[in-house]
Amino acid sequence: MTQHSQSAPATSRRAFLTMLTMAGTHALTQPMFNAWAQGTAPALVTPDTMRPTIPYGVASGDVTSHAAIIWSRTDRPAQLIVEYATTESMRQARRARGPAALEANDYTAKLDLTGLPAGQRIFYRVYFEDLAHPKQYSEPVMGSFLMAPKQKRDLHFAWSGDTAGQGFGINPDWGGMKIYDTMHRMQPDFFIHSGDYIYADGPIPAEIPLDDGGVWKNLTTPEKAKIAETLAEFRGNYVYNLLDDHVRRFNAAVPQLVQWDDHETTNNWYPGEQLLDDDRYTVKSASLLAARGKRAFFEYTPIRATLAAPERVYRAFAYGPSLDIFMLDMRTYRGPNTYNRQPNATADTVFLGHKQLAWLKVKLRHSKATWKVIASDMPIGLLVRDGKTAFENLSNGDGIPLGRELEMADLLRFIKTHNIANVVWLTADVHYAAAHYYDPNKAQFQDFTPFWEFVSGPLNAGTFGPNALDDTFGPQVVFQSIPDDLQPKRPPSEGLQFFGSVRVDGQSEVMTVSLYNLEGSKVYGVELEPQQKTS
Repeated sequence: MTQHSQSAPATSRRAFLTMLTMAGTHALTQPMFNAWAQGTAPALVTPDTMRPTIPYGVASGDVTSHAAIIWSRTDRPAQLIVEYATTESMRQARRARGPAALEANDYTAKLDLTGLPAGQRIFYRVYFEDLAHPKQYSEPVMGSFLMAPKQKRDLHFAWSGDTAGQGFGINPDWGGMKIYDTMHRMQPDFFIHSGDYIYADGPIPAEIPLDDGGVWKNLTTPEKAKIAETLAEFRGNYVYNLLDDHVRRFNAAVPQLVQWDDHETTNNWYPGEQLLDDDRYTVKSASLLAARGKRAFFEYTPIRATLAAPERVYRAFAYGPSLDIFMLDMRTYRGPNTYNRQPNATADTVFLGHKQLAWLKVKLRHSKATWKVIASDMPIGLLVRDGKTAFENLSNGDGIPLGRELEMADLLRFIKTHNIANVVWLTADVHYAAAHYYDPNKAQFQDFTPFWEFVSGPLNAGTFGPNALDDTFGPQVVFQSIPDDLQPKRPPSEGLQFFGSVRVDGQSEVMTVSLYNLEGSKVYGVELEPQQKTS
């Protein structure tokens, strides 16, 4: 691909994003398509009813300095085709043929575009060729993403989690999932979805009565009328979120790094669990549900699957000399949820798991980036219970490290021992926003370097919290977005929806972390000066 300037001019990018907004990431009209085609796309010669469609837009993700995943879905057996260029005019566009979208994958398809130029904005269009009727093509859907750099530059990304939970789905009367539009307008380079991408265990009713006497009204679908047990029902949960215009526009304009937590399967699940006391489920094996849930997760998100690790969620990404990101998986390898106060490490105290923990240590120790961001699907020092006697999170109450906390103590000690500087944790899960400073001088376990943890969410879900603190690692609440006496399950219409933003200055490498509400107003911000790099 011909090298161009580092990024498209701001006016060109704004024009492209405006086009995406007007088009709603649905198929472009024939005149608009012709204007963009520049002679590279196939002719559209058949009636709309005979061509494949792209009902749920496009998405990009797992962007590196040379590659990116492009995702889409069609409505019949068809081959994915992607055209891409470094200008929104699509001049000198290149074409790549992707895999066939078939029944086995619910007509989803992903293509790993490689050989892309570092630091460039890539514009792309997706269309499908009908496999039963070759030369019959869908209309195209446009998208764009910014490649990771190899050199220093200003960086900006957002993060949050917890989408469409507690029965709060797409409310057309309220304006849909508006927080996705708010994040879209901030134009982050990429977005980390911190888990609970769907609520497979949370049916969406037509109406939810509110405390003030009002009613929250939902768009409904058959697959969201009950908890997900079949593969089709898990897939239907992902389709449901893609019915929202704001979500589709966001996906087309902002590449994602995604991770999963519990609600992609069912609340608080762990491998081997039997749901014997939950009458909603005819499938009692959480492991079977999780296998179906993970299949749908990989089908419907722009996550990169490899032959060596086709279902591995934990992975790392480099964004030039200033930033490395480590995506964790706190769900797949954990032991059972127990009372969590075992004095020694056993199979019941596993949380990240030995292999993932070893991987993280190696990655952190060898990272040359100034900032090391650990994207965690659960907070470290907040109590999250599973029933009356068990714990869902690693925290278990005040005191020295016990149970699952033993893994975290080992990791934090490793970071200190190897002088790994500038480690920041980002997370969601608890359905409110907060800034926590972990201070060894106020901790029961003190063999670690002080660090920050920032929490955001939810995204169009019920607001809860705040959670109680566990003093094992000395978390101090610097900020929280809700009052201590908040009543649980507040609806999105009350505005208590949050996301976070991180900016790294390309020259000074100062990291600015901000928390925003539904309307895009900043509710908290802090500047972090980089400390000495790891030797």
